[in-house]
Amino acid sequence: MNGEFENPQIRVLIVDDSAFMRTALSRMLTADAGLWVVGTASGGAEGLQKMASLDPDVVTLDMQMPGMDGLETLRRIMAQFPRPVIMVSSATVKEAEITLNALEAGAFDYVPKQLSPSSLDILHIREQLVAKIKAAAESQRSRDRLPLSRKPPRTVDLPARKLNEPAALVALGISTGGPNALQEILPTLPADLPVPVVVVQHMPPGFTTPFAERLNKLSAISIREASHGELVQPGVVYIAPAGSNLRVIRPTESRTVIFLSEKREDQQHIPSVDIMMQSVALAFHSQAMGVIMTGMGSDGAQGMSAIHREGGFTLGQDEASCAVYGMPRVCAEMGILDRVVPLGQIPNEILHAACYREERAIRTSAS
Repeated sequence: MNGEFENPQIRVLIVDDSAFMRTALSRMLTADAGLWVVGTASGGAEGLQKMASLDPDVVTLDMQMPGMDGLETLRRIMAQFPRPVIMVSSATVKEAEITLNALEAGAFDYVPKQLSPSSLDILHIREQLVAKIKAAAESQRSRDRLPLSRKPPRTVDLPARKLNEPAALVALGISTGGPNALQEILPTLPADLPVPVVVVQHMPPGFTTPFAERLNKLSAISIREASHGELVQPGVVYIAPAGSNLRVIRPTESRTVIFLSEKREDQQHIPSVDIMMQSVALAFHSQAMGVIMTGMGSDGAQGMSAIHREGGFTLGQDEASCAVYGMPRVCAEMGILDRVVPLGQIPNEILHAACYREERAIRTSAS
């Protein structure tokens, strides 16, 4: 009995206009002992009514519904009954754009559903949907506890970096909560950032192209989806395409090239943060900078460890500012983070590691 009270079931409300989807999602969620589907709704208006009476911990919300669509329903949930919402959407360019709008409007995360000629193939989403619902509920519980136990963000003071040892490339790994986090920090980077940035954000196919385009419009720095064989340039952010692993290869000291591969290499995620960061450690050694941010799981731990072993600079996002303190937590527990800072401080850490102010001062005095 005590275990039941310590680990109560997570109450889930399913909102979807498809009866088939409501049934399928209900079955896959109730198969997990930690989840309890307290109700379903066939549209946004009904969903809002059931929110008031059922008080779910987490909501799964279809994107395309007649009448009140998923985005409008989400906005009303956030205004009237704020709690974690997981969007369930098709991986089309149009729905990817809408999903990014939903994340900006407050959705916790999303799970893509795939269409096939004969039926709606949704069995593939069960594992990640269950994991994301549990992460959403835990995130909310952590935030509810935070005011009672808030501590100042933990930082680790480092020796000042020498001007002749700047970071030459920044490798950033991120997952759940990433779109909003990246949208907050990347637009603050200056156009003349003296280093390139390579990013692995866990996303399904169809999402990374519009995501990169959206970030690029908001930023002074150039942001684009990475292409196979392109030369890496300072002041550019390269986002790994969904479905491809990204490596950087350095044939000469002055040339760095992006290598993309769709081959899965015993990694849970493709693109893999580990594979990307390991290549950066191999190419840049002590001039590599690794940044690990919000996300579930442990992807990035091996890559950050490789950068740390090579003498590069490793930075982690702090728990209080993470949507999900998973990937940074693993690295922190391994003792491979040189510094842990809140989300808003990450751009300054990148500028410091790249000796941005020092370089500007040198150019000014020389002129």
